[in-house]
Amino acid sequence: MTSSTTVTLIGQAIVLIAELCGPILIATLVVGLIISLFQAVTSIQEFTLTFLPKLLVVALILAISGHWMITELTDYTTQLFALIPKLLS
Repeated sequence: MTSSTTVTLIGQAIVLIAELCGPILIATLVVGLIISLFQAVTSIQEFTLTFLPKLLVVALILAISGHWMITELTDYTTQLFALIPKLLS
């Protein structure tokens, strides 16, 4: 296995991680920002107020795109296992 192959595989893994985590992180960031603005406007300083909406958004995103996420991860893993004989020779 050459260093360029290793860099390519690691690069693909990082891109896959970003693709899988991106929608969840962006959605929770937006919900957290909206709730923070709401708390600033209403002067409510309850720390647990942000937890439930973020949890619901993450559950909704996983319900909508969970199948796609698992398919992408499975495809990448299958690709890695298929490359093992080529990498060892």
